[in-house]
Amino acid sequence: MAAEERPARIATADLAQLPDFSDVKLSPDGQRILYRGRLGGKPFIAYRPLNDSNKVSFGIPDKAEVAWIRWAGNSRILIAVGMNVQYFGEEARGTYLVLHDTVTGVSSVIRRKDQGLEGDDVLYVDPEGQYLLLSIQKTIYDYPSVFRVTLPDGKMTEIVKARQPVWEWYADEAGIVRIGVGWEARKAKFFYRRAAEERFEMIGAVRPDEEDDWIDVARVVRGSDEGYVLSDKKTGRKALYKFNYRTREIGDLVYGNEKYDIDDYWLNDDGSVLEGASYTDDRDRVYWFDEAKKKQQVQIDKALADQQAWVTSRSRDGQRMLVLATAPHDPGAYYLLDRATREMAFLGALQASLPPEQFATTKAVSYRARDGMEIPAFLTLPKGRDPKGLPLIIFPHGGPYGVRDKLEYDAQVQLMANRGYAVLQPNYRGSGGYGTSFDDAGRGQIGVKMQDDLDDGMDWLAEQGVIDKSRVCVVGASYGGYAALWAVMRNPERYRCAASFAGVTDWAAILKYDRRFFSKKGRAKWEARVTGDATLDLSSVSPIQQVARLTRPVLIAHGDDDSIVPVSQSKKLVAALKKSGNLDFEYREYPGEGHGFSDPANQKDWFDRLDAFLAKHNPAG
Repeated sequence: MAAEERPARIATADLAQLPDFSDVKLSPDGQRILYRGRLGGKPFIAYRPLNDSNKVSFGIPDKAEVAWIRWAGNSRILIAVGMNVQYFGEEARGTYLVLHDTVTGVSSVIRRKDQGLEGDDVLYVDPEGQYLLLSIQKTIYDYPSVFRVTLPDGKMTEIVKARQPVWEWYADEAGIVRIGVGWEARKAKFFYRRAAEERFEMIGAVRPDEEDDWIDVARVVRGSDEGYVLSDKKTGRKALYKFNYRTREIGDLVYGNEKYDIDDYWLNDDGSVLEGASYTDDRDRVYWFDEAKKKQQVQIDKALADQQAWVTSRSRDGQRMLVLATAPHDPGAYYLLDRATREMAFLGALQASLPPEQFATTKAVSYRARDGMEIPAFLTLPKGRDPKGLPLIIFPHGGPYGVRDKLEYDAQVQLMANRGYAVLQPNYRGSGGYGTSFDDAGRGQIGVKMQDDLDDGMDWLAEQGVIDKSRVCVVGASYGGYAALWAVMRNPERYRCAASFAGVTDWAAILKYDRRFFSKKGRAKWEARVTGDATLDLSSVSPIQQVARLTRPVLIAHGDDDSIVPVSQSKKLVAALKKSGNLDFEYREYPGEGHGFSDPANQKDWFDRLDAFLAKHNPAG
């Protein structure tokens, strides 16, 4: 007998409601907030005073996707947007900056007429919002230069000239460009200077197989050759070390974790002191080096028990902070912490209308793959049902590399669990955060061992009696959509159906598409990850080339403005299916949508189609 009653069916319209506001940023003076919102299905950017609910909003260009937003001083806002563009007659992703002036209400575009594809590589923003440093190519044929861009007029002055082979420039917290990294003759080359008046010198060139390669160049202490790096050289996991950029010598370990990679770290506002580091175990964690901030985190965690809470933004003087609190069963809410009054006030829920009491619980689990590798995962069981012989949905994440699932709210997981399905989210080999060996285990394993990890998760749950192995489907988006399609092609005896949103279907084509957006170094690393030792035949694991193997029903959907995985990936698969005479599929294209949903009506439509598709081909009962 079930230990609790089955919850009522949560309406897809409720689950499809996108956050009322998200990505909230506090202005440097602590007086206003900046955030993303939606109205009538259209995304917008808005800002308002903390003590006044009257907002000022402005839209973003048509067919554009917002990558990030931030304050530039107290009166200006920067928005990075991306969109599909034509590049030598083929699709590619281009980015550029939009500047909004809150005093005049005017929005303007920051870009050069003939610049390269990447136009949002901001190295530094003046705290007063008077200028920024932007790394861009003058033309598509040039290496990137660094320009000083005055605000609000957008006038550009070249302060660091392009030099072969540098594709990535780095600045310190004082706005001095200190480091350049490039890729040439199969070597990563590092260029360095301590001060603006110095010339850049090449301080090293390393091959991929050399001992100290892939040091993650990041932040330098202002006015010093000393700084910090994340490196996996000594332990096989990314940890934080002291580092001398002049000599390229790694110093003492500053902070590391025995099991997980350190994801990021940051200095204080003036770039002189190390402030914090972050990593992810089952959930996101922050380690504060500053004792006062460490104590403050303890107080926040105590005040918001049973939730994951962390400071997401703060005023320049540190007196006011935004705190985001969330959980797998709760979309979350923002709070304003005022250190002067010692009060933490509710600012707003991301999705106030949802019923968290009806949501299922997600827990961390792990299982052994067939080759003995431990695969971390997350399992959500439906409420009010005996955990025996359940129908299963395997729900792999996108990426695939350097990305991972974690304990957080996911509307689609809750939809499927509410309908009676167990949901397994495997962090298959190659997922991020678990160390170098786990990452390397995914090299060249798309459609092979990475796919085995999904199959083995199914077998593990079946052995435990939790699921009925004859009632399994795979659902996913982006790489997860690919994995869903490939699952029913590779192993139709295992899976009853698959649903893909924005899935990759042709690996050779997506590598060619991505090539135009990555730096030369980044491109080489990405392609090496996908192809491994170059023995992987991409056509052998691409659904388009293997369309004759599809014998199970599939649901395919895509946004026609997707700049990450272009809609052509799904269109070509649909065309190939029709040509082969296979009509056992559903296809839905969403006008105006990108690599996700910005219109709740479209999100609802996808949820309704998925709900009906699963009920037809894998009924939960």
